[in-house]
Amino acid sequence: MFESLSHLLLQQYWWIIISFLGAILVFLLFVQGGQTLIYTLGKTDMERRLIINSLGRKWEFTFTTLVTFGGAFFASFPLFYSTSFGGAYWVWMLILFAFIIQAISYEYRSKPNNVYGAKTYEVFLIINGVLATILLGTAVASFFTGSEFSVSEMNFSKWEGAARGLELALNPHNLSLGLAILFLSRVLAILYFMNNIDDENIFTRAKKQLIINAIPFVLFFLVFVIWLMFIDGFAYDPISKKVSYESYKYLHNFLQMPLVLIAFLSGVLLVLFGIGKSILKVSTNGIWYSGIGTVLTVLALFLIAGFNNTAFYPSTFDLQSSLTIENASSSKYTLKAMSYVSLMVPFVFAYIWYTWRLINNKKISAEEMSEDIHIY
Repeated sequence: MFESLSHLLLQQYWWIIISFLGAILVFLLFVQGGQTLIYTLGKTDMERRLIINSLGRKWEFTFTTLVTFGGAFFASFPLFYSTSFGGAYWVWMLILFAFIIQAISYEYRSKPNNVYGAKTYEVFLIINGVLATILLGTAVASFFTGSEFSVSEMNFSKWEGAARGLELALNPHNLSLGLAILFLSRVLAILYFMNNIDDENIFTRAKKQLIINAIPFVLFFLVFVIWLMFIDGFAYDPISKKVSYESYKYLHNFLQMPLVLIAFLSGVLLVLFGIGKSILKVSTNGIWYSGIGTVLTVLALFLIAGFNNTAFYPSTFDLQSSLTIENASSSKYTLKAMSYVSLMVPFVFAYIWYTWRLINNKKISAEEMSEDIHIY
């Protein structure tokens, strides 16, 4: 099946897989968004327990997808992995730290003889919710803004920024996407709670908070997208492989790849429709419209970052060190061997979908919290 594919087609195939995994990950960040709302939506111990247990049944999906995303990136585009993870390590260490304290919090929050108290672990969950969303958002935004690194002829990469990646979070363009992801994760979490928790008080507060969080999400997302359409992008010549600046590069990518543009616009409309339907009507299925819309929107952004002769990880220190799907990928043999393994991906997602439906066969309620089951 993959024997006849050229190296370039295999590279493009794997960029699509990476893009899809990244899009799924952004959707699943609703767990992080929900953690930042523990005290906003939960005013009593029981309400907070409902919120945390609703999220606790899903946090492993997010963690597993993050690990799969990172592993797939490492295997298919190892030069990006060594450059970013080895150079901007403070950002990635903070993200790793945030996910470690999340796992610890769900494991030990309700343990008997918890000497630190439940509130300590709830604060850890909030820290994870804020750090993970903003830092992951700024890291993805650097695909468009660039980073300070150089790559030698022997593919030895060196991070030139003294802050080791922390400077990415200080870039206002990166931060606009980071904050958009934060508020999107909160919006998706609210829609998820409306669908998953059987509690009138939480539902009422969630509907109010949906408006409050949707406004900054839309504003920050518009800032990022409008800026993206007008900046100089990083193009490379498919013949000489030289990287150069191109005016309106990402706008050109959308226009020259109309299917990607349709996916992007459809995704944005679905996100807004899910929000609007949940605000204007007594609806509990807005999470599915906005969730699918999130996946389509993020998928489109990844595709314009790497396709159409675009450097997906540009270097602002040395333009010719910028990484493309051609110069950063594994060998043809490795990509071909991995491609057969990738055929298992649909089965994995089918299992996740089946497990999700099994867990969500009924809304979580206060009565369930009194049953002899695992409580987070």
